[in-house]
Amino acid sequence: MTQPTTPTVLLVHGAFADAASWSGVIAELRSHGIPVIAPPNPLRGLASDAAYIASVAAQIDGPVVLVGHSYGGALITVAGTTENVVGLVYVAAYVLEEGESLGELQGRFPLSPLAENLQQWTYPVPGGEPAVEVTIAQDAFPSVFAADVPADVTEVLAVAQRPLAAAAFEETAAAVAWRTKPSWALVAGADRAINPEVQRFAAKRAGATVVELDGASHAVAVSEPKQVASLIRDAVRATR
Repeated sequence: MTQPTTPTVLLVHGAFADAASWSGVIAELRSHGIPVIAPPNPLRGLASDAAYIASVAAQIDGPVVLVGHSYGGALITVAGTTENVVGLVYVAAYVLEEGESLGELQGRFPLSPLAENLQQWTYPVPGGEPAVEVTIAQDAFPSVFAADVPADVTEVLAVAQRPLAAAAFEETAAAVAWRTKPSWALVAGADRAINPEVQRFAAKRAGATVVELDGASHAVAVSEPKQVASLIRDAVRATR
């Protein structure tokens, strides 16, 4: 069986979102004949989530370009070491160094408004004490996460957001794929969830090809799907 020469794009959503946040990007990629898959991200911890994404990538025939939004960027950094992954695309994302956590990377720069607008919940852990997970307070969600998205859409996104296990902020990256594989990064210049300076610093450190959208919020995949898809297409062309 002949393997496909066009890489499959595997889209990894971040915290407080789900795979539907890629809908506009998926439509754009498919209109250009690019195969794409957007699996659910468990959002339970860096090591386990990265292992899940790596397992999905490994089961795809042919080359894969991993795309990570937000916390998903940390996951593709680790999962990208999978043999058939040929490129990495970071979208308003964390790009970790080996042995670094989200908290450590964020700690290099002033905190974004996200930090003071997180709401804590608990969830059961078999055989142990309840664990903590976080969401964005619904009244703060539009300004923090999606300031350039229509209000009727942000109201739905705020209600439907998926929580992230708080422990994920402290887990460290066991490996970094950007040392051996090409990377691209889109910096959201008006991001109030991840400080744009965090995005710029980490993308430069990784040697990524960087595009910046000055007025883009953290939900740039929702508000600017054509721009996000354009960068992904660059990665697909370069790794084909």
